[in-house]
Amino acid sequence: MKRALLALALLSVPSALPAAGEEALIGRWNTQKQGGVVEIHRCGQALCGRVVDGAPLRANPDQRDTRNPDKALRGRRVMGLRVLHGFTGGPREWKGGPLYDPETGDGAKSGTLTLVDASTLKVKGCLMAFLCRTQTWTRVR
Repeated sequence: MKRALLALALLSVPSALPAAGEEALIGRWNTQKQGGVVEIHRCGQALCGRVVDGAPLRANPDQRDTRNPDKALRGRRVMGLRVLHGFTGGPREWKGGPLYDPETGDGAKSGTLTLVDASTLKVKGCLMAFLCRTQTWTRVR
C-alpha cells in the first residue's frame, strides 16, 4: 500500500519528468552491459550519444574498437566514441541513426529512443523494419 501511495505521489509531481523535448534525454545513461555509460548531448539540431564509462574502460582506458566490422575503424578509442547519432523528435520518442554497439561491433542504420519515464529510456536499433534489438537504459543519478 505504501508503494502504491508513493507511486501515486510521484506521478502527481510535475517535475518527475524533465522538461519536454530534447532536454528530457540530455545527460548520462547506464546501459545494460558491463557498467556502460552513454552521455546523450546536442549535436547540431539533433541529439547524439557517446561512451563515457564502462567496466572495461576502467580496466583499460585506452581500449580500442576491435570488434568493429570495418577493419579501418578498429583502432579508434572506445572512450568518447559516438554510438548514437542524429536523433530528433520528442517529447517521448526520438528517431534517428545510426546506432553502434562497440561491445559487439553491431550497428543499426536507424533507431528509436523512447522515454518511458524520467529515469528509463528504451533504445531500439533496427537493421530492417522487422529486425530490431532493444535495450533499457537508466538515468545516472
